[in-house]
Amino acid sequence: MASPTLRSIQLCVCLGALTLGVTACTPTLTLTTVAPDDTPRVSVLAQPVATSPVEPDTQVVVQAQGGILTQVAVMGPEGEVSGILSEDGSQWTATAGPLDYSATYTVTATGADSRGRTQEFTNTFDTIEPEKFFKAEVSPTAGEIVGVGEPIRVTFNKKVENKDAVESAIVVRTSTPVLGAWAWIDNRTAEFRPKDLWPGNTEVEVDLNLMGVQAKPGVFGKFDSTDNFSFRRSMVSVVDADKHTMDVFENGELVKTIPVTTGKPGFETRSGTKVLITKERSRIMDAATGGTSEGDPEYYRVNAEYAMRMTYSGEFVHAAPWSTGSQGSANVSHGCVGMSTTNAAWWWNENEIGDVVIVENTPIQQTNDGNGLTVWNEPWDEWLSRSATGPQFTKSLRGNSQVG
Repeated sequence: MASPTLRSIQLCVCLGALTLGVTACTPTLTLTTVAPDDTPRVSVLAQPVATSPVEPDTQVVVQAQGGILTQVAVMGPEGEVSGILSEDGSQWTATAGPLDYSATYTVTATGADSRGRTQEFTNTFDTIEPEKFFKAEVSPTAGEIVGVGEPIRVTFNKKVENKDAVESAIVVRTSTPVLGAWAWIDNRTAEFRPKDLWPGNTEVEVDLNLMGVQAKPGVFGKFDSTDNFSFRRSMVSVVDADKHTMDVFENGELVKTIPVTTGKPGFETRSGTKVLITKERSRIMDAATGGTSEGDPEYYRVNAEYAMRMTYSGEFVHAAPWSTGSQGSANVSHGCVGMSTTNAAWWWNENEIGDVVIVENTPIQQTNDGNGLTVWNEPWDEWLSRSATGPQFTKSLRGNSQVG
């Protein structure tokens, strides 16, 4: 388009002179005008503008400089990509999740300046085709109903180096918001727990938004997924080894006190917060599994009814009819919590896997050593030291009015 044309107009103001035949013209006023120019003053830019494939977490941004955007469309293999326009109309930003792998996207946009002059923009770019992927599994699994002592565990099939990015991509939603945090057990396993036990009767959704996330350079999340499970009513039993009692709390209310016996000297039950990990109507308890030979005075082999395991090393809660004379008054077991058959049957029926037993007043302390689900025995500040993103409130369930 032609450059603007300058036009000059000279105006003379003439004054009549007293001397006949002499005329003076002064001063001279010069006016300059600019010819109309149809070149638009708006320019439209978009990112990415790529000569090579881009990663799927790349965000598409379209900008108008010197004007506003009047139309933006980003089309991919799944249709149009959603986005939002800024209040001043100068920038459009994609709001959808990550881009698809091995895909082509086309950006078209139009910008207009203050005089209505427009500029159109078209750009096409491709996304990468990763050679390596990673995926994850959640526990508890979809549809499970568990006790309030269960942590959420996510297990990855590849080592995770970018722990911050992976943690940030996992969203925990609950019907009752709680303060919790992730902590890494190793490079393939992360667990989420609240600062305190989970509240009872809580619904949970775990969103694994791993599509486009890199566990480590070149290893990408293959897809997104969602798991839903729930915590049942809160059942917490507190065993006092000094008083030889078990107080059973349902949703925080004391419902029963049971006489018990715990581990005798040399076989003390560990103090700490334990989570029930198996439930059996009856179980053969054989001391040989712990290394005690049949000739040892401490050897035993008994059929224990209503057995629920607390640790992998062999601490159970179960019926112990052979020790009813000591229940409520002395500790005579080899580390288990024993009670009468009647009380054990009631307790067994009231409790499920994931419910909690807290043992107090024994000389040996349980730690978060992996001998069972022992996460509650790690102080909160230590738990946070193994987290990449720190403490966070769980988000509200979709469609739930509560705000996390």
